[in-house]
Amino acid sequence: MNFEISESQLMIRQMCKDFADRNIRPNVMLWDEAQTFPIEIFHEMGKLGLMGILVPEEYGGAGLGYFEYVDAIVEISKVCGSIGLSMAAHNSLCTGHIMLFGNDEQKKKWLPKLASGEWIGAWGLTEANTGSDALRMKVTARKEGDEWVLNGAKNWITHGISGNVAVVLARTGDLLDSHGISAFVVERGTPGFKAGKKENKLGMRASETAEMIFEECRIPASNLLGNVGEGFIQAMKILDGGRISIAALSLGIAKGAYEASVKYAQEREQFGQPIANFQAIGFKLADMATQIEASELLINEASDLKNNHKNVTKVSAMAKYYASETCVRVATEGVQIFGGYGYTKDFPVEKYYRDSKLCTIGEGTSEIQKLVISRAVLK
Repeated sequence: MNFEISESQLMIRQMCKDFADRNIRPNVMLWDEAQTFPIEIFHEMGKLGLMGILVPEEYGGAGLGYFEYVDAIVEISKVCGSIGLSMAAHNSLCTGHIMLFGNDEQKKKWLPKLASGEWIGAWGLTEANTGSDALRMKVTARKEGDEWVLNGAKNWITHGISGNVAVVLARTGDLLDSHGISAFVVERGTPGFKAGKKENKLGMRASETAEMIFEECRIPASNLLGNVGEGFIQAMKILDGGRISIAALSLGIAKGAYEASVKYAQEREQFGQPIANFQAIGFKLADMATQIEASELLINEASDLKNNHKNVTKVSAMAKYYASETCVRVATEGVQIFGGYGYTKDFPVEKYYRDSKLCTIGEGTSEIQKLVISRAVLK
């Protein structure tokens, strides 16, 4: 594995850094306080190719690989985890699902609009009573002539209100049957498809999270992705890549908290010297730096496997698990280093702290990651 930084990675990093400093940083707390989903930012990111990084050029994407994709998420998330989260969900879930499992006609229909940022994507797997236990989903799809009819509700959906198009997993067979679930594309404006409650969250408040409700929602039979009964298997493969996305998001937030902590520790003086000179603070920074470096190496390994179309299930779970837990630890220590100031909204670590926790929950909890890893190592 060669993790030498390429020219395209350096360009992506600088472009994302400049964009985030100019367009995101001045508004971070305004969006956070008001729970504003700044959709216009994503349209602008689309113009830079950031909403279709992995999409082949023939479908309007940037045609880049996972190293560039991870770098983009990291740089955006260093400034605002909410924007990084929405960018990751759009790219790896909705867009990624259509890219991997759609036929050529479906790709030509939806990918260009998603890759350009003209359309925002959503992905519906989770329901009120089915988080990790996805095989008990209650949303159903029944075939009627040349249409599928969807009924039920999805919860905790990123862009559940503002998404222009959603990939929706629905039960087409028996409960608990892994071959009884299928995947469908549903466009906003389809009769019977509406948005529900928007969640009022601890962190990631500028990333929209809401219900999607289906009431006798009729879609063309051609909106089925792959074959009937393949949806659950598709979703598990999508989550393999999604774990890299959340690992990158975690890494970005951790780096943001770490860099703010180093700067503050060098500037803040107590007892006549910078607090960075005290071993208690220096050791915290040493632990933070080490855990961030280890997270990055795991993410690089997962990205390399993904780029080479190799099995990534175990390593992506390791990367997601370790990076997300590191993110929480680093953000927590960041608040501690800032002391009383870290507990106020005037300094950045307060938001990193709130945003970090989602990383250990979204797209598979840390406990689920350990389950995936243990199954892989005990084969």
